[in-house]
Amino acid sequence: MGWISDLVRGGAPRPTAPSAPPTERKRVDLRKAINAVSDVVQNRPRPLRVFDQIHMKTGDMVLQSEMIADWADGKRLAFIGDGDAISVCVAYLQTRDVLNFGPSQITVFDFDERTVEAVKNFADRERIPNLDAILYNVLDPMVPEQHYDCFYTNPPWGASNNGESVNVFIERGMEATGHAGEGVVVIADDDELEWPKRVLASVQGFAAGQGFYVSRMQRKLHEYHLDDAPELKSCNLYLAALPGNVPSAPSAAITDGKRLDNFYGLSQRPTVRYVRARKRLDYGVAHEDEYELEFLEGGHE
Repeated sequence: MGWISDLVRGGAPRPTAPSAPPTERKRVDLRKAINAVSDVVQNRPRPLRVFDQIHMKTGDMVLQSEMIADWADGKRLAFIGDGDAISVCVAYLQTRDVLNFGPSQITVFDFDERTVEAVKNFADRERIPNLDAILYNVLDPMVPEQHYDCFYTNPPWGASNNGESVNVFIERGMEATGHAGEGVVVIADDDELEWPKRVLASVQGFAAGQGFYVSRMQRKLHEYHLDDAPELKSCNLYLAALPGNVPSAPSAAITDGKRLDNFYGLSQRPTVRYVRARKRLDYGVAHEDEYELEFLEGGHE
């Protein structure tokens, strides 16, 4: 047992900061952590590839959840989209006492009603009071009821639009913090491909223009269930607002065609405001439209 991230890297536990004494981190039971994340994976809806929803692999979700809980300890955290359900993992690991640290509040902003309902239902079932979700499309203005301390986003990676779709999600995260917080952006990271480098440069330039700087980067951390590029990994890019940073303008709807072109991939502009759930589903069991019954002779319905 130990720090999940240190187990993966094979290193020693990280030293604590010399400032105000934080809560002493308990040693992590890796089996309990994996089983808890497995519960979350059973609960989340299946990805819609047309909207560039791609799920992170479970082992990497465990690692990511511990790192994000540590980074956002005691803070109000906004997720700008969350098909992976890292938000639920972070909250659930705290509730199950696998981790004794994590955000004080987590809110998920997502345009997929299936995701919103899955988060809410899981939070209600497991009695997680600090986890909530709101139906929201990033093309609409971000007007949160409160400002958050930090944001997290794993957006469409922008391979066909030079990272502009990433920048849209980042912009909403910055607005959720009042341009005064921190953020983690999960984007593609590959030394052999050209487009991830261009996207990373675009994101860094956009962040600088918004008064944010790159505070650190954790490379090649995550793998995905991605049939056409199974070896493609992603990184954690950490952003932080410059001291005294203020927004240059109020949040507004995004209608610029140049920002919308190839948003979800080549020739895929946004045309959908919300993905609506047709009916409430139990994502832990097979859906009725997935199977039919063929009875034994003499059997009956």
